[in-house]
Amino acid sequence: MDFLAQTDSLFFEKTQLSLDVTQKLVNDILRGADDGELYLEYMRSEVLVWDDGKLKTANDDTSTGFGLRLVCGDSVGFAHAGLLDDDALRQASASLMAVKSGYQGVLSAPPARAGKALYDGANPLLGQRFEERAQLLQKIDSYIRAKDPRVIQVSLSMAANWKAVQILKADNWRAADIRPLTRLHVSAVVAQGDRMEVGSHGGGGRCGYESVFDPSVWQDYADEALRQALVNLDSVDGQAGEMTVVLGSGWPAVLLHEAIGHGLEGDFNRKQTSVFSSLMGQQIAAKGITIVDDGTIMGRRGSLTIDDEGTPTQCTKLVEDGVLVGLMQDRMNARLMGTVSTGNGRRESFAHQPYPRMTNTMMLSGAYDPKEIIASVDKGLYAVGLGGGQVDITSGKFVFSTSEAYEIEKGQIKRPVKDASLVGTGFEILKSISMVGNDGRLDPGMGTCGKNGQSVPVGVGQPTLRLDNITVGGAKV
Repeated sequence: MDFLAQTDSLFFEKTQLSLDVTQKLVNDILRGADDGELYLEYMRSEVLVWDDGKLKTANDDTSTGFGLRLVCGDSVGFAHAGLLDDDALRQASASLMAVKSGYQGVLSAPPARAGKALYDGANPLLGQRFEERAQLLQKIDSYIRAKDPRVIQVSLSMAANWKAVQILKADNWRAADIRPLTRLHVSAVVAQGDRMEVGSHGGGGRCGYESVFDPSVWQDYADEALRQALVNLDSVDGQAGEMTVVLGSGWPAVLLHEAIGHGLEGDFNRKQTSVFSSLMGQQIAAKGITIVDDGTIMGRRGSLTIDDEGTPTQCTKLVEDGVLVGLMQDRMNARLMGTVSTGNGRRESFAHQPYPRMTNTMMLSGAYDPKEIIASVDKGLYAVGLGGGQVDITSGKFVFSTSEAYEIEKGQIKRPVKDASLVGTGFEILKSISMVGNDGRLDPGMGTCGKNGQSVPVGVGQPTLRLDNITVGGAKV
């Protein structure tokens, strides 16, 4: 697909930007620098929110702009504007010249050309009509309420965006990408007596709305949200203390993402602020543990054909058989650490500069049947879903709440548990894994990662895991 020709139409034929002037300006400002780029972006987005039996919010937004970055050593100049014309670009260029004053660097080679596109680039907002999308939300609401009289509230959100980007570097190097993204989230509140509980589920990916319009998809989301709510309605106070924890496959890898993944991003390691700094080549996890960050999986929420610096994404091996073997890198941190970018330079929008960020981060499958893992536990906790959490990158300490969990007694799954939390450090988690399931899978496509005030879509995944001697917080001590 010729994304370059399509984005030329958006950025140079329908705006006040001239391609010749733009390329000359980029060549001039990057002369004598180590790196940098001009990042052009056009995005149209839509968010629909359904609550209290009616459509509460319907936002449609179009934004366009550029971000101009100049890198000299570890100094960065960055300017952005929400319009595309030659004068605005010249003004941004002039404001960055002070960063380069007196500096003479060696310009880094541009990225390799992108390979196979991981999505078709079709605009999700040009498919079904707006009225049809609103009607689908109403249909989901009615479907959930009809399934159980205890349902007292249904909250839904449907969102999509279509982002076109073009990246220009020195010597007239250019790359482009067109990125669709959709997501449907379902939340159900149930009540029995004076007790209320909530369950939620959802998913999406780099595709059109047709995916969530499929009844087998949205009904699965609705059924799962209701099932979780009803399970939580029967939950009891859990036991606190140190115990064996079994993490379910898929979404519980958000713990892996937060407690371990951020610590393996290049900038934290270059600055020696990660708990994993200086441990390259050392055993940081039990044997049999392999963790990768893979931005090349077709249609996934965290996937990108190229990152936001123009580098093709790849599958980066981070931990192999328990040994730390790699980090996620953008161009600047890779250069300063004497290595190469792994295609993990990501930014939220044209108004933000790129940093090393995760794409789809996952632990690969092992040899154990999940039933065998559960059967091996005499007394412990089975955490199927995780909610919010906090992580300290420097120490690796984390606290994560569970959204769905059960007691394990004598190898059997027993009562659902409420208000349980997992407490520990990334090191403890990695070292405590004693059994790795053969059921690895990715989450359904609902992850968003925050860093330095920016948010980007990501994926997480893992098989069922047995963790020994993990601290669990709960109501009972």
